[in-house]
Order: sequence, then structure tokens, then C-alpha cells
Amino acid sequence: MNKFFVLAVAALAVSCVRADSFDARAETREYKSDLKEDGSYAYQYQTSNGIAGQESGVGGYYASGSNAYYAPDGQLIQLTYTADGNGYHPAGAHLPTPPPIPAAILKSLEYIRTHPQQESRQGQGRF
Repeated sequence: MNKFFVLAVAALAVSCVRADSFDARAETREYKSDLKEDGSYAYQYQTSNGIAGQESGVGGYYASGSNAYYAPDGQLIQLTYTADGNGYHPAGAHLPTPPPIPAAILKSLEYIRTHPQQESRQGQGRF
């Protein structure tokens, strides 16, 4: 049992070194960049180890793009996003999602929406 543990740790260490050395030797295969006088821009890149990205937009106003890479477990991670006056909006299957809203809360929100509070007269407010 103890020998199995040592062999397993050694195999894991070798696989980590192999992955790191692979990434350390990665080269840029493609890179394009364009910046225009009106502030709009676009760029894209790709490396030999599977990392890729692209983005376009208008500086300070809007951007949209995507990134992709392979996680240590070999899973392809893909992210798309937009960024504008309403914030940053990422999307990807690997991102966590919030739990569903419980039915009782949804029912309460619907009740509040359909029964707006009426303004009370001065001196007759509810506490």
C-alpha cells in the first residue's frame, strides 16, 4: 500500500512537470491587432498550447470577445463576454450559476409586483 502511494505521487509529479514544460515551450502562432483613429480596436491571438483569444470594441465604451484554454484536467474552457455601460457579462459552461429561487420567494415577489404599496397621507404612515 505504501509503495502504491509513492508511485502515485511520483506519477502525478511527472505529469505536472510534463504539463508545465509543455506550457513553458508554448509559442505564439498567430497575433493580429488593429487600432483605428476613432478608438475602435480588434485583436486576436493563438498559441501552440491551445490558448486563444479575441476581442473587439470601442475603447472606454464597449468590448466583446472570447478566450479559450485547456484546464489541467484536459477540459476545454471557453469564455465569451461583453463589457459596456451595464457592466461585464461573462458566459461559459464552466462558470458557477446561482441556485434557483425558491418557489415561496417567487410567489412573494409576484405578490409585491401585483400589489404596489399605496402612498400614505402625511401623519398616517405605517411603520
